[in-house]
Amino acid sequence: MAALSAVVFTMSWWLGLYLLARDPRKPVLALAAIGLTSFAFVVALDAVRVCGAAHADLLSRIEIYLVAVPAVAWFAVLVELARPCDSWRSRAGEALLVAVVAVAVLAGAVMAGSVDGPLRAGHWVMFAAISLPTLGAMLAAVLRRSQPGPVAGFVIVGTLFFALGNAILIIPLGLVPSWLALASTGFDVAVLGLAVALWDSFDEGQALRADMLRSFAATVVVAGLFGGQALIGLAVVGPDGSGRTALTVLLFTSLAVAVAIHVFADPLAGVLDRLAFWKSPALRADRAALRSTESALPLRKAGPLDDVDDDAFARLTRRALGHYGDLSRLVASPLTALPEIDVRLAQRGVPDQPLERANELKALLADSIARLKPRDGGEFGTSDEWRYYNALYFPYVVGVRAYAQNATASGLDPVARQAWQWFVTEVPQRSLHNWQNAAARLIAADLRSRVPVAQAS
Repeated sequence: MAALSAVVFTMSWWLGLYLLARDPRKPVLALAAIGLTSFAFVVALDAVRVCGAAHADLLSRIEIYLVAVPAVAWFAVLVELARPCDSWRSRAGEALLVAVVAVAVLAGAVMAGSVDGPLRAGHWVMFAAISLPTLGAMLAAVLRRSQPGPVAGFVIVGTLFFALGNAILIIPLGLVPSWLALASTGFDVAVLGLAVALWDSFDEGQALRADMLRSFAATVVVAGLFGGQALIGLAVVGPDGSGRTALTVLLFTSLAVAVAIHVFADPLAGVLDRLAFWKSPALRADRAALRSTESALPLRKAGPLDDVDDDAFARLTRRALGHYGDLSRLVASPLTALPEIDVRLAQRGVPDQPLERANELKALLADSIARLKPRDGGEFGTSDEWRYYNALYFPYVVGVRAYAQNATASGLDPVARQAWQWFVTEVPQRSLHNWQNAAARLIAADLRSRVPVAQAS
């Protein structure tokens, strides 16, 4: 059973970290990652508990509270995906709904006391608190039909949330054979992680298969090398050995560390570069650019603008504007395939390389933003005709972060200081977001007009 638990743990832990590494700033990815990694932790804790740990009763009482974490996180993901619009009211209502479900699950955990059987009233409360809101969110999303892509795909994801949210209780309670529960759960975890990653890749306009297969293959290798040694030790010790608990803990900690180092290899390399090359900022920057380009290449699609409609093109443009200052993300943008970029590369006489395309896309976006500037000759204005230009130029090109925590106007030029003050005192963040979306549609229309008709259709 330790081997099967290790497989489920590795799959869930890797998928959670993989989603987090894609973009920790996206609520859906961050919440799904919390659900998957906390689920992996519960699987590991349960394996340690049942192997004959000295404090099994204490672990059982701790586990009943930990099983609530992935269930609530996955429900939050489902609510996030089902949200009909992006407004502060919907966000507040979403947070309140998730909080209510979390309190209900916690109340059930307090009533249950532990994950040990038999079934008690607290366990039934937890089942209901997990199942009923999840089914309600699925039904609401299907009725609203607010999701991109087929509704059936969303129902599948919701069903996985429902099944996994209950499986974390079923496994320790022993309502079904442990091997069957773990095997089916491992399959559900794999499909769930793939579904969320596919949703994000669709949202970003990126390819996924090559990047995910490479990460999975590397995970299998490191898990086999590090976890295999502990499994051999468990087989030698036997089911009643005195060191079995320590080896079980070593198994899961080794897997967790090995997979984390693999998934976050690039950020760790950046930290090591800062330590080793602290006197060479140019070298660090060059190495970071090469790493980011290497990571982005598997996410590039072949013919990324084929069969892209106007709405999808506008969404891709909004994403590219949001990544204006991040070449590693612009490298993977489908907009690097714009014919206008081919022309600009030819005019400059530079090789057709991913980083060059990303730089040209950045310059192209800057030119399109400049077209929004009113022709009155000033550098800054607050009238309605200035709002779209201000909403894109100062936050993205200049780097004005008016709403960031502890943000100040320090280091900004006089014009940017004026813009910063205007944003802070007169422009609600919600209004800026709406202006940016509207301006992105104008930029998309400008870029779309440069795509040949045969490619745009």
